[in-house]
Amino acid sequence: MAKTSTTCPNCRSQIFADIEQLFDQDSDPQAKQKLLSGSFNVIQCQVCGYQGIASVPIVYHDSEKELLLTFFPPDLGLPVNEQEKLVGPYINKVVDNLPPESRKAYLLQPKTMLTMESLIEKILESDGITKEMLDAQRKRIDLLQKLMTTPVDKRTEIIKNEENSIDEEFFRTLSSLIQASIAQGDQKSGQLLVELQNLLISETKIGQEMETQAKEADAAVKSLEEASKDGLTREKLLDLFVSAPTEIRLTTLVSIARSGMDYEFFQLLSNKIESANEPEKTELLQLREKLLAMTEEIDKAIQSQINDAKNLLEKIAASKEPLKELQKNINQINNFFVETLNAEIQKSRENNDLERSAKLQEIFAELQKYSSPPPEIKLIEDLISAENEEARHKLLEENSESITSEFIQLLNNVSNQSNEQKQPVEIQEKLKTLYNEALRFSMKKNL
Repeated sequence: MAKTSTTCPNCRSQIFADIEQLFDQDSDPQAKQKLLSGSFNVIQCQVCGYQGIASVPIVYHDSEKELLLTFFPPDLGLPVNEQEKLVGPYINKVVDNLPPESRKAYLLQPKTMLTMESLIEKILESDGITKEMLDAQRKRIDLLQKLMTTPVDKRTEIIKNEENSIDEEFFRTLSSLIQASIAQGDQKSGQLLVELQNLLISETKIGQEMETQAKEADAAVKSLEEASKDGLTREKLLDLFVSAPTEIRLTTLVSIARSGMDYEFFQLLSNKIESANEPEKTELLQLREKLLAMTEEIDKAIQSQINDAKNLLEKIAASKEPLKELQKNINQINNFFVETLNAEIQKSRENNDLERSAKLQEIFAELQKYSSPPPEIKLIEDLISAENEEARHKLLEENSESITSEFIQLLNNVSNQSNEQKQPVEIQEKLKTLYNEALRFSMKKNL
């Protein structure tokens, strides 16, 4: 992005900064995320030290949602005709980038947002996130900030008074903040948030219920791992279901072991029912009904995702620019899509449909580019896989230009995340060693 000259709002000095005014989701799949995150048009004045967001007009476009939005900062004080002149070139660029069949009536009537907040709300609303949902999220954040700024010995009282506001969404928000702190290397904030989370778990009914659910789910996984040591059979699996003490344990087992619950499994259960005496027979009949209902629900959910994947693939394949369409929908790509794509490639080959096969292969090749890890992550993976210190040092030498302060910070974050996620001790130790070696290498290089 080319540097743009702008004026410091504090001292009026001319400064240069990366300024982006057109956020076109069609040409840049990250446009929406950049706008929502607020990480755009940040300026820093070298004269007075001011740092903030540049006050410039914004144009946002998303053809899939038929959104063309404009925002003019009120402090610019521009009349409507001047505003139109400023955004005109950006709107023309949007139209020029679209194929003729995608140029619809909404392009003739851009919607002007009076505030940046209303612009964000409009974009989120198109994703199904209502103003009420946003207000609820703000209240959660406000309550979290209130708890974080209150002395530890007085937090319990606030929690009791606000317990009706502390639900699963509240815990999800808190968990997201913890993960974000860890990812940014802010260990202090992360630790403080974890301590608050532990207090909320112990002091609220929903927290205690979630903790019980987590323990039961963990117990289900461990019981399945134990049964699998010498090979998991249908008989062993059935025994796990029969002995499951809670609905949570049962539900978790079904979600993990659905593939083993085939016709023979249910036949085994039916045989067990026939040979059982009361009241065991009644209990087994109830268990069978539960298992059939659970597997049906899982199968419906899976089939729905398969259908969505097929529809998305056909939408991409039918486009005049399939690679561009793939890029627009990259956030919807999952394992179901990849499996569907592979199946359709195989089917087109069997049908000798060379044109469709070539198009699908092109989509597959483009998809592989997205699935490849970033160069920094690939380098970390290679360093972890290196046989010894000598091999790691050779890799560091070969990638000397990539061993920057940002890479060292990333490596430190990965190491910290490994500790937080309680990965195997050998992985944690290897990452610590790797971080120290890379840090020494970087320091020597700089000297």
